[in-house]
Amino acid sequence: MKEVRFFYVPDATNLTELPMDEAMHALRVLRLKSGDEMFLMDGQGTFYRAVVTIAATKRCMYEIKECLPQEKTWNCHVNIAMAPTKMMDRVEWFCEKATEIGIDEITFLNCKFSERKVMRTVRLDKIVISAVKQSRKPWKPKLNAMIPFKEFISTPRSGRKFIAHCYDEIEKKDFFSEIYSLSSSGELADITVLIGPEGDFSLDEVKMAMSNGYESISLGSSRLRTETAALAATMMAQLALRK
Repeated sequence: MKEVRFFYVPDATNLTELPMDEAMHALRVLRLKSGDEMFLMDGQGTFYRAVVTIAATKRCMYEIKECLPQEKTWNCHVNIAMAPTKMMDRVEWFCEKATEIGIDEITFLNCKFSERKVMRTVRLDKIVISAVKQSRKPWKPKLNAMIPFKEFISTPRSGRKFIAHCYDEIEKKDFFSEIYSLSSSGELADITVLIGPEGDFSLDEVKMAMSNGYESISLGSSRLRTETAALAATMMAQLALRK
């Protein structure tokens, strides 16, 4: 039995050939030929069964044979907004693993104690696309550019909003218990979770977020690195909100 090959083609129904990067992989690595079957994914919830019509040196043409709409396996829209770490490999690791687990949106925050003040998402987007194909996720997470913390929290957002922090003097709810209760009661809502830098949010930032409707939460008793905390929040949301 041949392995199923997936390719990311955002506008699959309006095109007839694979994007350049995908074509190179199909032709040079997988060595697809005319008549071979493959599957396309548009990142918007649909797979397509297609057949290679022309396999040239740098071009791979296709014809769609079947449209296969997919059902999302978790409820709600999950947005993790995190302060990126100084080491980009940790951010890349989080984006890859969160995509594999299942997430809708990733936002990067510029906070008072942020170690990284500039963020480029071109490479991250490629990592996310690779993870989407590897994990066969019908939806590609949205990657947002870096935004100042104050601007992000002051922007109106639907659903429940949370901020994870380590300040003992501020009362915290258990994040998993809160969203599991939300899911069990049928009171489903979009979820936004703020994850701070290695030095945590400043106390003023936590209070500012809470004054803008964000709920103070804990992700457990362990003190986690930024990317670990972000992935833990993603995993908890998946476990609590899966269909």
